[in-house]
Amino acid sequence: MKFGVSTFVTDDGIGPAALGRALEERGFGSLFLAEHTHIPVKRETPWPGGAELPRMYYRTLDPFVVLAAAASVTERLRLGTGIALVVQRDPIILAKEVASLDLISGGRAVLGVGAGWNREEMRNHGTEPKTRMRLLRERVLAVKELWTSEEAEFHGEFVDFDPVFSYPKPVQDPHPPVLIGGAGPTTFDRVVEFGDGWMPIHGRGTDALAAQIAELRDRAGRRVPVTVFAVPGRREVVEALADAGVDEVLFNLKTEPEAETLRYLDRLADLL
Repeated sequence: MKFGVSTFVTDDGIGPAALGRALEERGFGSLFLAEHTHIPVKRETPWPGGAELPRMYYRTLDPFVVLAAAASVTERLRLGTGIALVVQRDPIILAKEVASLDLISGGRAVLGVGAGWNREEMRNHGTEPKTRMRLLRERVLAVKELWTSEEAEFHGEFVDFDPVFSYPKPVQDPHPPVLIGGAGPTTFDRVVEFGDGWMPIHGRGTDALAAQIAELRDRAGRRVPVTVFAVPGRREVVEALADAGVDEVLFNLKTEPEAETLRYLDRLADLL
């Protein structure tokens, strides 16, 4: 089993370079970052995690800027999004951002994707919440086309462009893995069609995880890698996830200043 962390990097927590170095020094294998471009002041969509939206949601740095900073001070740490809000991102720019990260990191980029929950936020990007899953599908497929074709083109309901040159191409062959977030009734459809792995949030729709993983791998006809993020740092939780067939655990790392973060990482490192 692999071990990493999932977190929100903000302007009032540990910095990207310090975090990247600390993780690699302690033997962690990956860093996955959450994304929110902004939080609308008037918010009607309930947060799935509870009644009050935590402070770090309002203050996230751009994940690809953070991951690039972490890449510059590490050699082995895998650098991922958990999750990138693809329905709020232009696919041509997203393809270039991830491929650029993959290039400068020597092939360590991972793209975790999802459609998001905050309807007000996505509407500010011109996205209609009712069609966001169809939009997610097309944008991911378009990104893969841009990564893998010399003259890439895509013609869909939401994404449409004639042949283009898009560089750089990713270092990884055929491209960085795309992990599908969520645990809803149609999530496995997306994993099977255009995902390279499944990445649910611990405790949100994962109560029967072993059975879910078995079903997914049976439907896909292959051993789909499973990464679980926002995992509590407790040994019994890790053991249960291992028994369920999980390949990678991303421990939940609170957004705190550097000193507090390093102390907590020291404790988490004991679980490795």
